Amino acid sequence: MPIHVLVTYVLCLGHLSLGCGINARGSITPSYHPNKPPDPLEMSYPTFNADTTAEEVATAFADQIEGKNVLITGTSLNGIGFEAARVIAKYAHLVIITGYNKERQVLELTRAALEKENPKAEIRPLVLDLSSLEDVRRAAAEVNAYAEPIHVLVNNAAAAIGGFKLTVDGFESQIGTDHIGPFLFTALIAPKILAARTATFTPRVVFVSSSAHTYQALDPEKLAKPDPESYAPVNAYSNAKTANVLTAAEISRRSKGQIKGYSLHPGFIFTNINQKEETIVLGKQAGILLPDGTPNHEAVPWKSIPVGAATTVTAAFDPRLESVPGAYLEDCVVANKKIAPHAADPDVAAKLWDITEGLVGVKFNF
Repeated sequence: MPIHVLVTYVLCLGHLSLGCGINARGSITPSYHPNKPPDPLEMSYPTFNADTTAEEVATAFADQIEGKNVLITGTSLNGIGFEAARVIAKYAHLVIITGYNKERQVLELTRAALEKENPKAEIRPLVLDLSSLEDVRRAAAEVNAYAEPIHVLVNNAAAAIGGFKLTVDGFESQIGTDHIGPFLFTALIAPKILAARTATFTPRVVFVSSSAHTYQALDPEKLAKPDPESYAPVNAYSNAKTANVLTAAEISRRSKGQIKGYSLHPGFIFTNINQKEETIVLGKQAGILLPDGTPNHEAVPWKSIPVGAATTVTAAFDPRLESVPGAYLEDCVVANKKIAPHAADPDVAAKLWDITEGLVGVKFNF
């Protein structure tokens, strides 16, 4: 495998693309207009950057988090989903955490860890296998039976990059787990999300994407036609992450302001999703991991898990994002200029939406 392909392959694992053609550490901040009076909202909150932690973000937006019910998928220990849940649980009314069937024990460990740190927090586990549409429907029915509305949904869970696999429904595993499953789950619990809307609050749906979306354009027509002969792990991962960016923008547009969607690149983080043996070997070969399998900080700008989860919490609660529905974030700030053209095409977004609705047999009702 050529070294540039190897590096790209490793860097695109999980949510952890280093950029795949862009500078993942640079941030695009909102345009500066010297003659424009300062925005009181902008001035009332701190400025975030590539080193901001999730704890700092949650503390800054404690007033926004207070009383909210938040559902985060993919919350196993040593991951950014867990870290987001941990800091949000300090202020939220309810945090719903998820894991799939084989992770029932892991899900309970996550719950125990969160409750130990925040004894007064209400943590509710939900078994959810996003690679199975049947299980997605079961889990969504469970959520819809809750008494509480859902103020924020964070679609964080993802399949690890790897060889060609199919979901039980016959979709390529990455697009199936990272896009089709979350799309159906979001559609089915949309009434619960819409129920959180008030005159002063608009619910949010956050998609943890990756700067790897820049690597490959997505053809929505091929979602139902997985081809093992043309399969390339990086391309499949890029397609899934492109779908996240497109869906975040499209849910904002189609809901006409009733729900605001956001997507984000969390950074390059050494989490449990990329600590598999195959990944470690590739990382060593690419030079981004040291011989002992630990991160090589001289090769790439690794982020810690607390820093890696910061952009997720920002997308979920920063009130300054109200004016930019559908935005894409990096390093806790809006980075729309870093969206690849193929992931910013409204026609592709609409086509992807319509095709995915057809595949799952469910339409969003706004």
